[in-house]
Amino acid sequence: MDKRKAWPKFITKNSLMAYGLILPSLLVFSVFMFYPLLYTIYLSFFDWNMIKPVKTFVGWGNYIALLQDPLTYKVMTNTLAYIVILLMLNCAAPYALAFILSFVIKRRQGFYKSAFFLPSVISLVVGSILYLWILNPISGPVAIIAKALGISVPIWSKTQGLVIVVLSIITTWKVFGYNFIVIYGGVAGVPSEVIEAARIDNVPLHRIFFDIVLPMSSATGVYIFIMTIVQGLQYVFTPIKVITQGGPDNASSNAIYNVYQEAFTLYHTGYASAFAVVTMALFVVLLIAEFKYVEKGVYYEN
Repeated sequence: MDKRKAWPKFITKNSLMAYGLILPSLLVFSVFMFYPLLYTIYLSFFDWNMIKPVKTFVGWGNYIALLQDPLTYKVMTNTLAYIVILLMLNCAAPYALAFILSFVIKRRQGFYKSAFFLPSVISLVVGSILYLWILNPISGPVAIIAKALGISVPIWSKTQGLVIVVLSIITTWKVFGYNFIVIYGGVAGVPSEVIEAARIDNVPLHRIFFDIVLPMSSATGVYIFIMTIVQGLQYVFTPIKVITQGGPDNASSNAIYNVYQEAFTLYHTGYASAFAVVTMALFVVLLIAEFKYVEKGVYYEN
């Protein structure tokens, strides 16, 4: 009997080679992503503090407590505020700047691109400490200049509302350059003859941006849109940890920092796991909504 007939038709030499190449990455994902995810879901049904050897099964108790805790809604509101502000600063602003640099400013483009991208290679911890000094309301450079102008600088790290804006700006300083370079590549990919034809017809620049550049680079825009939401959940953790530790009165805490606080400061491991699962579920809902309502309108060349 021919041994080749014993194998299913979809298993070929090339497919086996492909599976062999994928296997190392799959093992890494299993160890560092799939297993922690499943273990987090498992822990969310227990009361445990990472110290005592016995875990107490509480079923849906952690989730019920989560939904009954007013802090949950405050933290989620803060997280939404971070996402909205970062979408404006790291998605809308880079788009406008990339358009200006591509079709309006023709000189020294390399310098501008390097200058905008440079902060992205600097540690966000270093950037947070640097901004903590720059924005010091008593002795920082901004406070000294404001005092010379007769303006008082508020203690932003203790002011609810303002602290989220400042922390978003610090995060933007770090991630703006990467988003700008990616969007610039998408905007620069718009055929120049289309732009020139619009200019010959005396189409205003803002109409060129909204009616031509934005739709034709929408694939890149959707990618940055998703990445910005991820940044709103993850990247802002660093300045929160370095500067405010979630204060004042949890006014600057977001979902990721609250999970860290519950798990590694208060040792509410089961509760923190439940919060992490809920956060992940909300993020999945955002992705599904994005693919359903945004992705279908994306323009892909060819």
